Amino acid sequence: MRMVPYWLDTATPFSGAEAGPVEGRVDVAVIGGGFTGLSAALALARGGASVVVLEAGRVVGQASGRNGGHVNNGTAHNFAALAGSLGLDHARRLYHAFDDAVDAVERIVREEGIACDFRRSGKIKLAAKPEHYETIARGFDLLQREADPEARLIPRAELHREIVSDAFFGGIVFPKSAQMHVGRFGMGLAEAARRHGARIFEDTPVTSLKRQAGGHRIATPRGTIEAGQVLLATGFSRLGPLYFRRRLVPLGSFVIVTEPLGAERIAAAMPTQRTATTTRLIGNYFRTTPDGRLVWGGRARFALPSLISDAKSGRVLAAQLHRLFPQLASARIEYCWGGTIDATQDRLPRAGEQDGIFYATGYSGHGVQMSVHMGQVMAQVMGGRAEANPFRDLEWRPVPGHFGPPWFMPLVGLYYRVKDRTS
Repeated sequence: MRMVPYWLDTATPFSGAEAGPVEGRVDVAVIGGGFTGLSAALALARGGASVVVLEAGRVVGQASGRNGGHVNNGTAHNFAALAGSLGLDHARRLYHAFDDAVDAVERIVREEGIACDFRRSGKIKLAAKPEHYETIARGFDLLQREADPEARLIPRAELHREIVSDAFFGGIVFPKSAQMHVGRFGMGLAEAARRHGARIFEDTPVTSLKRQAGGHRIATPRGTIEAGQVLLATGFSRLGPLYFRRRLVPLGSFVIVTEPLGAERIAAAMPTQRTATTTRLIGNYFRTTPDGRLVWGGRARFALPSLISDAKSGRVLAAQLHRLFPQLASARIEYCWGGTIDATQDRLPRAGEQDGIFYATGYSGHGVQMSVHMGQVMAQVMGGRAEANPFRDLEWRPVPGHFGPPWFMPLVGLYYRVKDRTS
Protein backbone atom coordinates (compact mmCIF):
# COMPACT_ATOMS: atom_id res chain seq x y z
CA MET A 1 0.00 0.00 0.00
CA ARG A 2 1.39 3.40 -1.00
CA MET A 3 1.12 6.08 1.71
CA VAL A 4 0.85 8.91 -0.82
CA PRO A 5 -2.13 10.58 -2.52
CA TYR A 6 -3.27 8.69 -5.60
CA TRP A 7 -3.91 12.04 -7.30
CA LEU A 8 -0.30 13.22 -6.96
CA ASP A 9 1.21 9.80 -7.66
CA THR A 10 -0.62 9.59 -11.00
CA ALA A 11 -0.09 13.17 -12.22
CA THR A 12 2.90 14.59 -14.07
CA PRO A 13 4.65 16.97 -11.63
CA PHE A 14 4.73 20.69 -12.34
CA SER A 15 8.00 21.57 -14.08
CA GLY A 16 7.66 25.33 -14.49
CA ALA A 17 8.80 26.56 -11.06
CA GLU A 18 11.22 29.49 -10.99
CA ALA A 19 14.85 28.65 -10.32
CA GLY A 20 16.20 32.12 -9.55
CA PRO A 21 16.04 34.39 -6.50
CA VAL A 22 12.91 36.04 -5.13
CA GLU A 23 13.45 39.73 -5.74
CA GLY A 24 12.03 42.90 -7.28
CA ARG A 25 8.53 44.31 -7.10
CA VAL A 26 5.22 42.90 -8.33
CA ASP A 27 1.60 43.97 -8.32
CA VAL A 28 0.47 40.93 -6.32
CA ALA A 29 2.19 38.29 -4.21
CA VAL A 30 0.13 35.15 -3.65
CA ILE A 31 1.18 33.09 -0.62
CA GLY A 32 0.23 29.47 -1.24
CA GLY A 33 0.36 27.30 -4.35
CA GLY A 34 -2.86 25.33 -3.92
CA PHE A 35 -6.05 25.81 -5.89
CA THR A 36 -6.93 29.19 -4.33
CA GLY A 37 -3.52 30.69 -5.02
CA LEU A 38 -3.06 29.24 -8.50
CA SER A 39 -6.58 30.18 -9.57
CA ALA A 40 -6.08 33.74 -8.32
CA ALA A 41 -2.69 33.94 -10.01
CA LEU A 42 -4.22 32.78 -13.28
CA ALA A 43 -7.01 35.37 -13.13
CA LEU A 44 -4.68 38.19 -12.07
CA ALA A 45 -2.08 37.39 -14.72
CA ARG A 46 -4.73 37.14 -17.41
CA GLY A 47 -5.87 40.60 -16.32
CA GLY A 48 -2.41 42.05 -16.87
CA ALA A 49 -1.04 42.09 -13.29
CA SER A 50 2.50 41.03 -12.44
CA VAL A 51 2.16 38.09 -10.04
CA VAL A 52 4.39 35.80 -7.99
CA VAL A 53 3.20 32.67 -6.19
CA LEU A 54 5.23 31.69 -3.11
CA GLU A 55 4.71 28.05 -2.12
CA ALA A 56 6.47 26.57 0.93
CA GLY A 57 6.52 23.07 -0.57
CA ARG A 58 5.29 21.85 -3.94
CA VAL A 59 2.27 23.19 -5.78
CA VAL A 60 -0.94 21.31 -4.95
CA GLY A 61 1.01 19.33 -2.35
CA GLN A 62 -1.34 19.93 0.58
CA ALA A 63 -5.17 20.08 0.78
CA SER A 64 -5.63 20.65 -2.97
CA GLY A 65 -3.94 17.33 -3.77
CA ARG A 66 -5.00 15.34 -0.71
CA ASN A 67 -8.81 15.25 -1.00
CA GLY A 68 -11.47 12.93 -2.39
CA GLY A 69 -11.69 14.49 -5.87
CA HIS A 70 -15.29 15.75 -5.53
CA VAL A 71 -16.43 18.94 -7.28
CA ASN A 72 -19.82 19.23 -5.59
CA ASN A 73 -22.48 21.89 -5.49
CA GLY A 74 -24.69 22.29 -2.43
CA THR A 75 -23.60 23.50 0.99
CA ALA A 76 -22.63 21.36 3.97
CA HIS A 77 -25.97 22.34 5.52
CA ASN A 78 -29.53 21.27 4.97
CA PHE A 79 -30.87 24.15 2.88
CA ALA A 80 -33.96 24.59 5.04
CA ALA A 81 -31.78 24.89 8.16
CA LEU A 82 -29.49 27.39 6.40
CA ALA A 83 -32.51 29.46 5.33
CA GLY A 84 -33.79 29.35 8.89
CA SER A 85 -30.54 30.72 10.31
CA LEU A 86 -29.59 33.27 7.62
CA GLY A 87 -32.86 34.04 5.86
CA LEU A 88 -34.05 32.67 2.53
CA ASP A 89 -32.42 35.27 0.27
CA HIS A 90 -29.00 34.96 1.93
CA ALA A 91 -29.17 31.15 1.96
CA ARG A 92 -30.08 31.14 -1.72
CA ARG A 93 -27.14 33.40 -2.59
CA LEU A 94 -24.71 31.17 -0.73
CA TYR A 95 -26.15 28.02 -2.28
CA HIS A 96 -25.73 29.49 -5.75
CA ALA A 97 -22.13 30.43 -4.93
CA PHE A 98 -21.41 26.69 -4.76
CA ASP A 99 -23.12 26.26 -8.15
CA ASP A 100 -20.88 29.03 -9.48
CA ALA A 101 -17.85 27.23 -8.04
CA VAL A 102 -18.52 24.06 -10.06
CA ASP A 103 -19.06 26.21 -13.15
CA ALA A 104 -15.75 28.00 -12.50
CA VAL A 105 -13.84 24.72 -12.44
CA GLU A 106 -15.48 23.56 -15.67
CA ARG A 107 -14.78 26.89 -17.38
CA ILE A 108 -11.07 26.85 -16.48
CA VAL A 109 -10.74 23.22 -17.59
CA ARG A 110 -12.30 24.14 -20.93
CA GLU A 111 -10.52 27.46 -21.52
CA GLU A 112 -7.08 26.22 -20.51
CA GLY A 113 -7.41 22.75 -22.05
CA ILE A 114 -6.63 20.87 -18.82
CA ALA A 115 -6.85 17.07 -19.21
CA CYS A 116 -8.17 16.03 -15.79
CA ASP A 117 -11.17 13.77 -16.50
CA PHE A 118 -13.67 16.46 -15.44
CA ARG A 119 -17.17 14.95 -15.53
CA ARG A 120 -20.59 16.24 -14.45
CA SER A 121 -21.42 13.01 -12.66
CA GLY A 122 -23.86 14.46 -10.15
CA LYS A 123 -23.71 13.82 -6.41
CA ILE A 124 -25.90 11.66 -4.21
CA LYS A 125 -26.26 12.46 -0.52
CA LEU A 126 -27.16 9.23 1.27
CA ALA A 127 -29.32 9.02 4.39
CA ALA A 128 -27.55 6.83 6.95
CA LYS A 129 -30.70 6.52 9.12
CA PRO A 130 -34.46 6.58 8.41
CA GLU A 131 -34.82 9.83 10.35
CA HIS A 132 -32.07 11.41 8.23
CA TYR A 133 -34.11 10.67 5.12
CA GLU A 134 -37.20 12.15 6.78
CA THR A 135 -35.25 15.37 7.41
CA ILE A 136 -34.07 15.46 3.78
CA ALA A 137 -37.59 14.83 2.50
CA ARG A 138 -39.13 17.56 4.70
CA GLY A 139 -36.79 20.18 3.31
CA PHE A 140 -36.78 18.97 -0.28
CA ASP A 141 -39.65 21.08 -1.61
CA LEU A 142 -38.04 24.27 -0.31
CA LEU A 143 -34.67 23.31 -1.79
CA GLN A 144 -36.13 22.45 -5.19
CA ARG A 145 -38.38 25.51 -5.33
CA GLU A 146 -35.94 28.13 -4.05
CA ALA A 147 -32.43 26.96 -4.87
CA ASP A 148 -31.97 23.80 -6.95
CA PRO A 149 -34.84 22.83 -9.30
CA GLU A 150 -32.71 19.99 -10.73
CA ALA A 151 -32.36 18.18 -7.39
CA ARG A 152 -34.13 14.81 -7.15
CA LEU A 153 -35.34 12.91 -4.10
CA ILE A 154 -34.55 9.17 -4.17
CA PRO A 155 -36.63 6.96 -1.83
CA ARG A 156 -35.12 3.77 -0.47
CA ALA A 157 -37.14 1.61 -2.84
CA GLU A 158 -35.30 3.18 -5.80
CA LEU A 159 -31.89 3.54 -4.22
CA HIS A 160 -30.29 0.41 -5.70
CA ARG A 161 -30.33 2.13 -9.07
CA GLU A 162 -27.73 4.46 -7.57
CA ILE A 163 -25.98 2.58 -4.75
CA VAL A 164 -26.04 -1.18 -4.21
CA SER A 165 -25.91 -1.25 -0.43
CA ASP A 166 -28.50 -1.98 2.23
CA ALA A 167 -26.87 0.51 4.61
CA PHE A 168 -28.79 3.58 3.36
CA PHE A 169 -32.41 4.72 3.55
CA GLY A 170 -32.77 7.01 0.54
CA GLY A 171 -31.07 10.14 -0.61
CA ILE A 172 -31.04 13.20 -2.79
CA VAL A 173 -29.28 13.66 -6.14
CA PHE A 174 -27.64 16.95 -7.13
CA PRO A 175 -27.06 16.71 -10.91
CA LYS A 176 -24.83 19.82 -11.13
CA SER A 177 -22.03 18.19 -9.13
CA ALA A 178 -18.92 16.86 -10.80
CA GLN A 179 -15.64 15.04 -10.25
CA MET A 180 -12.12 15.22 -11.66
CA HIS A 181 -8.54 14.08 -11.19
CA VAL A 182 -7.41 16.83 -8.83
CA GLY A 183 -3.71 16.16 -9.30
CA ARG A 184 -3.86 16.60 -13.06
CA PHE A 185 -6.14 19.61 -12.67
CA GLY A 186 -3.74 21.24 -10.20
CA MET A 187 -0.69 20.73 -12.38
CA GLY A 188 -2.63 22.04 -15.37
CA LEU A 189 -3.77 25.06 -13.36
CA ALA A 190 -0.16 25.83 -12.40
CA GLU A 191 0.94 25.51 -16.02
CA ALA A 192 -1.89 27.81 -17.12
CA ALA A 193 -0.95 30.46 -14.54
CA ARG A 194 2.69 30.28 -15.61
CA ARG A 195 1.74 30.42 -19.28
CA HIS A 196 -0.17 33.66 -18.69
CA GLY A 197 2.78 35.25 -16.92
CA ALA A 198 2.63 34.33 -13.22
CA ARG A 199 5.99 33.37 -11.67
CA ILE A 200 5.71 30.35 -9.36
CA PHE A 201 8.32 29.60 -6.69
CA GLU A 202 8.29 26.20 -4.97
CA ASP A 203 10.15 25.37 -1.73
CA THR A 204 9.86 29.06 -0.82
CA PRO A 205 8.28 29.59 2.62
CA VAL A 206 7.45 33.13 3.68
CA THR A 207 9.48 34.02 6.76
CA SER A 208 8.12 37.54 7.32
CA LEU A 209 5.41 39.78 5.91
CA LYS A 210 5.46 43.49 6.71
CA ARG A 211 3.28 46.35 5.58
CA GLN A 212 5.07 49.41 4.28
CA ALA A 213 4.28 52.51 2.27
CA GLY A 214 2.83 51.40 -1.05
CA GLY A 215 2.32 47.77 -0.16
CA HIS A 216 4.15 44.90 1.54
CA ARG A 217 7.63 43.51 1.97
CA ILE A 218 7.87 39.72 1.93
CA ALA A 219 10.98 37.81 3.03
CA THR A 220 11.82 34.23 2.04
CA PRO A 221 15.00 32.11 2.29
CA ARG A 222 15.50 32.85 -1.41
CA GLY A 223 15.29 36.62 -1.13
CA THR A 224 12.90 39.50 -0.50
CA ILE A 225 10.21 40.90 -2.75
CA GLU A 226 7.87 43.89 -2.58
CA ALA A 227 4.22 43.66 -3.61
CA GLY A 228 1.43 46.18 -3.95
CA GLN A 229 -1.10 43.59 -2.70
CA VAL A 230 -0.89 40.24 -0.91
CA LEU A 231 -3.32 37.32 -1.04
CA LEU A 232 -3.03 34.73 1.73
CA ALA A 233 -4.10 31.51 0.01
CA THR A 234 -2.80 28.91 2.41
CA GLY A 235 -3.98 27.10 5.52
CA PHE A 236 -3.58 29.00 8.76
CA SER A 237 -5.36 26.80 11.30
CA ARG A 238 -2.09 25.75 12.95
CA LEU A 239 0.25 28.43 11.57
CA GLY A 240 -0.18 31.99 10.44
CA PRO A 241 -1.69 35.07 12.08
CA LEU A 242 -3.52 34.59 15.38
CA TYR A 243 -6.65 36.19 13.90
CA PHE A 244 -7.09 33.19 11.60
CA ARG A 245 -5.89 30.53 14.04
CA ARG A 246 -8.60 31.58 16.49
CA ARG A 247 -11.30 31.19 13.85
CA LEU A 248 -10.22 28.01 12.07
CA VAL A 249 -10.12 24.46 13.40
CA PRO A 250 -7.84 21.91 11.68
CA LEU A 251 -9.58 18.61 10.99
CA GLY A 252 -7.95 15.46 9.70
CA SER A 253 -9.62 13.74 6.77
CA PHE A 254 -8.36 10.46 5.37
CA VAL A 255 -8.66 8.59 2.08
CA ILE A 256 -8.03 5.10 0.74
CA VAL A 257 -8.11 3.92 -2.88
CA THR A 258 -8.70 0.37 -4.04
CA GLU A 259 -7.05 -1.58 -6.78
CA PRO A 260 -8.78 -1.32 -10.20
CA LEU A 261 -12.05 -3.18 -9.71
CA GLY A 262 -13.21 -3.74 -13.26
CA ALA A 263 -16.54 -2.76 -14.80
CA GLU A 264 -18.56 -5.60 -13.24
CA ARG A 265 -17.54 -4.91 -9.64
CA ILE A 266 -18.03 -1.16 -10.10
CA ALA A 267 -21.54 -1.74 -11.48
CA ALA A 268 -22.27 -4.06 -8.56
CA ALA A 269 -21.61 -1.22 -6.11
CA MET A 270 -22.12 2.17 -7.83
CA PRO A 271 -24.07 1.81 -11.09
CA THR A 272 -24.30 5.57 -11.77
CA GLN A 273 -20.75 6.35 -10.54
CA ARG A 274 -21.68 9.69 -8.97
CA THR A 275 -19.80 11.34 -6.15
CA ALA A 276 -21.42 10.24 -2.91
CA THR A 277 -21.57 11.53 0.67
CA THR A 278 -23.36 10.25 3.75
CA THR A 279 -25.39 12.12 6.37
CA ARG A 280 -23.50 11.02 9.48
CA LEU A 281 -21.48 13.67 11.29
CA ILE A 282 -18.54 11.27 11.08
CA GLY A 283 -19.51 10.12 7.63
CA ASN A 284 -17.92 9.03 4.38
CA TYR A 285 -17.43 10.39 0.88
CA PHE A 286 -16.62 8.23 -2.11
CA ARG A 287 -16.45 7.96 -5.90
CA THR A 288 -14.90 5.90 -8.66
CA THR A 289 -11.99 6.80 -10.95
CA PRO A 290 -11.69 6.52 -14.73
CA ASP A 291 -9.35 3.53 -14.25
CA GLY A 292 -12.00 1.71 -12.20
CA ARG A 293 -10.88 2.26 -8.61
CA LEU A 294 -13.00 3.26 -5.63
CA VAL A 295 -11.86 6.33 -3.70
CA TRP A 296 -13.20 6.11 -0.14
CA GLY A 297 -12.71 8.87 2.43
CA GLY A 298 -13.92 10.09 5.77
CA ARG A 299 -13.04 11.57 9.13
CA ALA A 300 -12.20 8.04 10.43
CA ARG A 301 -10.43 9.35 13.56
CA PHE A 302 -10.23 12.76 15.22
CA ALA A 303 -6.51 13.05 14.59
CA LEU A 304 -4.30 15.09 12.30
CA PRO A 305 -2.39 13.46 9.44
CA SER A 306 0.92 11.65 9.95
CA LEU A 307 2.21 8.36 8.60
CA ILE A 308 1.11 6.52 11.75
CA SER A 309 -2.24 8.31 11.94
CA ASP A 310 -2.89 7.79 8.23
CA ALA A 311 -2.26 4.05 8.52
CA LYS A 312 -4.57 3.71 11.52
CA SER A 313 -7.26 5.76 9.78
CA GLY A 314 -6.85 3.70 6.62
CA ARG A 315 -7.71 0.54 8.55
CA VAL A 316 -10.83 2.23 9.95
CA LEU A 317 -11.86 3.34 6.46
CA ALA A 318 -11.30 -0.13 4.98
CA ALA A 319 -13.54 -1.64 7.66
CA GLN A 320 -16.24 0.94 6.88
CA LEU A 321 -15.99 0.23 3.16
CA HIS A 322 -16.30 -3.52 3.64
CA ARG A 323 -19.23 -3.12 6.05
CA LEU A 324 -21.22 -0.87 3.70
CA PHE A 325 -20.22 -2.70 0.51
CA PRO A 326 -19.62 -6.36 1.45
CA GLN A 327 -19.42 -7.22 -2.25
CA LEU A 328 -16.08 -5.34 -2.29
CA ALA A 329 -14.59 -7.06 0.76
CA SER A 330 -11.90 -8.74 -1.34
CA ALA A 331 -10.76 -5.48 -2.98
CA ARG A 332 -7.12 -4.70 -2.24
CA ILE A 333 -6.33 -1.23 -0.86
CA GLU A 334 -3.45 0.31 -2.84
CA TYR A 335 -3.30 3.94 -1.59
CA CYS A 336 -3.81 5.61 1.78
CA TRP A 337 -3.21 9.21 2.89
CA GLY A 338 -4.44 12.01 5.10
CA GLY A 339 -5.03 15.72 4.68
CA THR A 340 -5.97 18.71 6.82
CA ILE A 341 -9.20 20.65 6.43
CA ASP A 342 -9.45 24.22 7.74
CA ALA A 343 -12.98 24.39 9.14
CA THR A 344 -15.04 27.29 10.44
CA GLN A 345 -17.63 26.95 13.21
CA ASP A 346 -20.54 27.23 10.78
CA ARG A 347 -18.79 25.28 7.96
CA LEU A 348 -19.06 28.25 5.58
CA PRO A 349 -15.95 29.75 3.94
CA ARG A 350 -14.62 33.19 4.74
CA ALA A 351 -12.91 35.67 2.45
CA GLY A 352 -12.07 39.35 2.50
CA GLU A 353 -9.37 41.71 3.77
CA GLN A 354 -7.76 41.79 7.22
CA ASP A 355 -5.15 44.39 8.18
CA GLY A 356 -4.48 45.19 4.54
CA ILE A 357 -4.04 41.56 3.48
CA PHE A 358 -6.56 39.70 1.34
CA TYR A 359 -7.51 36.11 2.18
CA ALA A 360 -9.81 33.21 1.31
CA THR A 361 -10.03 30.21 3.62
CA GLY A 362 -12.22 27.96 5.77
CA TYR A 363 -13.63 25.80 2.99
CA SER A 364 -14.59 23.16 5.57
CA GLY A 365 -14.40 20.12 3.33
CA HIS A 366 -15.79 21.78 0.19
CA GLY A 367 -12.48 23.18 -0.98
CA VAL A 368 -11.93 21.61 -4.39
CA GLN A 369 -14.52 23.68 -6.21
CA MET A 370 -14.77 26.60 -3.78
CA SER A 371 -11.03 27.26 -3.62
CA VAL A 372 -10.84 27.49 -7.40
CA HIS A 373 -13.85 29.79 -7.48
CA MET A 374 -12.63 31.99 -4.64
CA GLY A 375 -9.25 32.41 -6.30
CA GLN A 376 -11.07 33.90 -9.28
CA VAL A 377 -13.35 35.93 -7.01
CA MET A 378 -10.50 37.36 -4.93
CA ALA A 379 -8.79 38.54 -8.11
CA GLN A 380 -11.93 40.62 -8.72
CA VAL A 381 -12.06 41.81 -5.10
CA MET A 382 -8.43 42.92 -5.26
CA GLY A 383 -9.30 44.82 -8.40
CA GLY A 384 -11.91 46.85 -6.51
CA ARG A 385 -15.03 44.70 -6.82
CA ALA A 386 -15.74 43.87 -3.18
CA GLU A 387 -19.32 42.91 -4.08
CA ALA A 388 -18.02 39.86 -5.98
CA ASN A 389 -17.28 38.11 -2.67
CA PRO A 390 -20.32 35.97 -1.74
CA PHE A 391 -19.14 35.65 1.88
CA ARG A 392 -18.58 39.36 2.53
CA ASP A 393 -21.60 39.73 4.83
CA LEU A 394 -20.86 36.78 7.13
CA GLU A 395 -19.77 37.60 10.67
CA TRP A 396 -16.70 35.65 11.75
CA ARG A 397 -16.30 35.20 15.47
CA PRO A 398 -13.35 33.38 17.09
CA VAL A 399 -13.87 29.92 18.52
CA PRO A 400 -14.15 30.39 22.32
CA GLY A 401 -11.00 29.24 24.09
CA HIS A 402 -9.19 28.47 20.82
CA PHE A 403 -5.77 30.06 20.27
CA GLY A 404 -4.04 27.56 18.00
CA PRO A 405 -3.72 23.81 18.74
CA PRO A 406 -7.25 22.31 18.88
CA TRP A 407 -7.10 20.94 22.43
CA PHE A 408 -10.85 20.34 22.36
CA MET A 409 -10.95 17.95 19.36
CA PRO A 410 -11.17 14.71 21.40
CA LEU A 411 -14.24 16.15 23.12
CA VAL A 412 -15.73 17.17 19.77
CA GLY A 413 -15.05 13.69 18.41
CA LEU A 414 -16.80 12.09 21.38
CA TYR A 415 -19.76 14.46 20.96
CA TYR A 416 -20.08 13.64 17.26
CA ARG A 417 -19.93 9.90 17.90
CA VAL A 418 -22.70 10.18 20.49
CA LYS A 419 -24.77 12.32 18.10
CA ASP A 420 -24.31 9.78 15.30
CA ARG A 421 -25.61 7.02 17.58
CA THR A 422 -28.56 8.95 18.97
CA SER A 423 -29.82 11.10 16.07
